[in-house]
Amino acid sequence: MNKIERVDRVLSGEPVDRPPVTLWYHFGVQHLGGEHFAKITTDFFKFYDFDYLKVMNDYFYQPPEGLESVKTRDDLKRVVHFDVEKSHWQEQFKALEYISSELNGKAYFIDTVFDPWQSMRRNMAGENIEALMANEPDALLEALNIVADNLIDYCKKSLSIGTAGIFMSLYAASELISRENFIRFVKPPAVKVFKAISDLGKMNTAHIHGEDLYFDDVLDLPVDIFSWWDRSSRGPSLGWVKERIKGCVMGGINQNLVARTTREFLRNHVREAIELGGNTRFFLANGCSSDSWGYPPSMLAIVDETKAAGKN
Repeated sequence: MNKIERVDRVLSGEPVDRPPVTLWYHFGVQHLGGEHFAKITTDFFKFYDFDYLKVMNDYFYQPPEGLESVKTRDDLKRVVHFDVEKSHWQEQFKALEYISSELNGKAYFIDTVFDPWQSMRRNMAGENIEALMANEPDALLEALNIVADNLIDYCKKSLSIGTAGIFMSLYAASELISRENFIRFVKPPAVKVFKAISDLGKMNTAHIHGEDLYFDDVLDLPVDIFSWWDRSSRGPSLGWVKERIKGCVMGGINQNLVARTTREFLRNHVREAIELGGNTRFFLANGCSSDSWGYPPSMLAIVDETKAAGKN
């Protein structure tokens, strides 16, 4: 069974000899062009011989020209539609073109985006986001709707290049945002994006970010796969989510342990993860980004132990 066949079987709900496995972390090369990033990404994929690739995306959402901080209603009105192919994301598109040519017919890859609220918060509103939600909710929602439109254009371009699905990170935990604000500001624009691309990718993934998660509030997201930190003390478990959705789950590896434990520990961790995930509808991966300074033999141990499970 090759990499593509194994992923296809998982997506269709059929049993597999072992789960497809991948890992990821931020490379920190967003100051460089897409070609450089693409080469690092494909080298990373080939070195560890993953079954599928999650392409990172550290080219941030492009803020309005000349605006260093979004903090007022007037600032929010400056958030407009733009041509994604002429934005900072053009470097990501260059990377995806290269990755697509390298992996064509060999393995699937998924592309990363951040939900509209998170895109607004990261480098535009930043420290002002709480005040905007409290004082300018309507103007913020209008701006988030425009951000969602731009993200839809981005996702459609990414998928047209050869991406198998969009991996969208959503802030959805009590330590990050209140449930009321999640329901009002985060979920609706994210749903808008996912609905617009639901028929365009087979591996569209919702990464539910955080620890004390509002998981009951995301189970209806129109996606193929759910990703979250399932091995945290608060879960929920892989099995709990599988019982409540028709699609697949992604997780099993505690990202906080990858760079901090022995290979013996990690091999046991993988065996536990495979037992927790089962032989259907399960992709093995870290629950969130691992540390970039991890020990390569440790990551190889994770992959090797996963492959060994298919030989038993």
